[in-house]
Amino acid sequence: MTHVSKQILLGNKDFFPIKPVDYGKFMILSLGTGSAKIEEKYDAVQSGKWGMFDWICHVHDRSSPLIDSFNQASADLVDIHASVLFQALHCEKSYLRIQDDELTGDTASVDVSTPENLNRLVDVGKALLKKRACKVNLETGKNEPDMDRKTNEEELENFAKMLSEERKARLQKKAFLQ
Repeated sequence: MTHVSKQILLGNKDFFPIKPVDYGKFMILSLGTGSAKIEEKYDAVQSGKWGMFDWICHVHDRSSPLIDSFNQASADLVDIHASVLFQALHCEKSYLRIQDDELTGDTASVDVSTPENLNRLVDVGKALLKKRACKVNLETGKNEPDMDRKTNEEELENFAKMLSEERKARLQKKAFLQ
C-alpha cells in the first residue's frame, strides 16, 4: 500500500494511472497465518525485576519475551495502521483482514507440521470462513466482529466479484483506447 502510494505521488503513470491518491480505489485482502491467543503472561511488576537475560530467554516457560513483544507489536501496528486508514476514509469494505488470533497449543506454532496439526489448521481455516468479518476497535486495538459485514466467506466472494468487475472494466477501457 505504501509502495503504490509512493509511485502515485511521484507521478509514475506507468505504474499506476490514478492521481491524486484515491484510497477508495485500493482493495486490501490481508490473510494472517494465525497467532496465539493473547495470554497476557507477563506483567509490569514481574518483568520490572528481570535482567537482560530474562528478556531474551525466560527460563520459567522457555519463551523469549523480547522477541515475542516485537513480533506481536509489528503485526498489531500493520493491522491497526491499515484499519485506521480505511476507517478514516470511510472505505472499510475495501480492507478485509482474516486472522485467527485465538490459536492455542500446537496450532499456534509454526514449527509443528505433523499431519494431525495440519489437519487441525485446515479445520481452523474452515471455521474462520464461517465467522463474521472483523475490524480493529480503534479504542482498544483489538479485533472485534464487524456488525456491518457478513462472514469471511461471503466477504471473500464480494472481493472476488469486485476484482473481476474491475478487471473487466480495465480490459474494456484498454480495448477502447486501442
